[in-house]
Amino acid sequence: MPTMSENRPASTEEFIPLSVPELRGNEWLYLKECLDTGWVSSAGPFVERFERQIAAAVGAAHAVAVVNGSAALQIALQVAGVKPGDLVLCSDITFIASANAIRYANAEPVLIDCEPDYWQIDVNLVRRYLSEECERRDGQVFERARQRRVSAIMPVHILGHAVDLAPIQAIAAEYGLPVVEDAAEALGTVYRGRRIGSHGTRATCFSFNGNKILTTGGGGAIVTDDPAVAARAKYLTTQAKDDPVEYIHSEIGYNYRMPNMLAAFGCAQLEMLDSYVEKKREIAARYAEALGGVKGLSVMPTPPYGESTYWLYTIKIDAEGFGEDWRGVLRRLTELNIQTRPLWEPMHMSKVHRDCRFVGSTISENLYRSCLSLPCSVGLSPSDQDRVIRALVQRK
Repeated sequence: MPTMSENRPASTEEFIPLSVPELRGNEWLYLKECLDTGWVSSAGPFVERFERQIAAAVGAAHAVAVVNGSAALQIALQVAGVKPGDLVLCSDITFIASANAIRYANAEPVLIDCEPDYWQIDVNLVRRYLSEECERRDGQVFERARQRRVSAIMPVHILGHAVDLAPIQAIAAEYGLPVVEDAAEALGTVYRGRRIGSHGTRATCFSFNGNKILTTGGGGAIVTDDPAVAARAKYLTTQAKDDPVEYIHSEIGYNYRMPNMLAAFGCAQLEMLDSYVEKKREIAARYAEALGGVKGLSVMPTPPYGESTYWLYTIKIDAEGFGEDWRGVLRRLTELNIQTRPLWEPMHMSKVHRDCRFVGSTISENLYRSCLSLPCSVGLSPSDQDRVIRALVQRK
């Protein structure tokens, strides 16, 4: 099967990509300022400006800008107290970067299946694992079978929808566990009236990769209301430098700070965030209206407790009812110069994470075998969206 970027057919129609950046603001102006002033590396006025603005955009007190979302997760976990050999509860259906970041912290994921209604981490399975498979000792939680410490919960807000955070936070409080949110796909997503990043968890991590709703080309951020968490994260991501002048270091740090040029790019993008979120929701509404009644297709349900940004607009395909599985749809739309993408392989099926403890049944596997994401760039025109819809439903 061809990948998304190779073996494009010789079609007479223009290529419609899955999700590409929208550059219509002050990107050129702010980048030119970096070049004109010479502030192009990991120091410069745009870094702190971007941190202030991203914190304000999500309603958090502090932000630390880093080189990518994976770095944000790794550092947030370490600051939350995750130690080598620990276990971290994580969503099973997610991009592999989520589970990888736990490994970067020298810990191991415990993979939790998703619930069937909104495809987010199953809160009931989190509680079942902690109550039935773990024990509390000296104020800490240990998995009984392996006698390894459980040190954090890392729910992943997938595809622009929100995890139901309140019960996760209640369980975490009951067991004394910090919550680190993976919100790589959820910038602008609203949960119970407030944006993700403002709900008082230990830290929330965002990604600004090229296919996200806001991009810095590459980059990420840790947001938090805790000044100590922010200070510690900034310290670790700046090579753990103890003295502003001399090269004194008392522990291992990382060269993870976001460069000024990327921060400048991000400042320009942030100025457009609200309009981009609005456009994403308009695209989702048009897809839902056009596809909601098609036999064999199910549009991704929106949780009643939140407002999604529909980072990737994803449909579920019942091969028997629709007469074609997702692989067939992907191949057929590829031939029409329309890019689509399957859902991620669940982490418990991944060759590199299949040795981890998995809690659940077959929900994530079933979604993996039936879901496809459709073009939904902020700049997707109504005519191109209509073309995607026609191509999807009007088979030969």
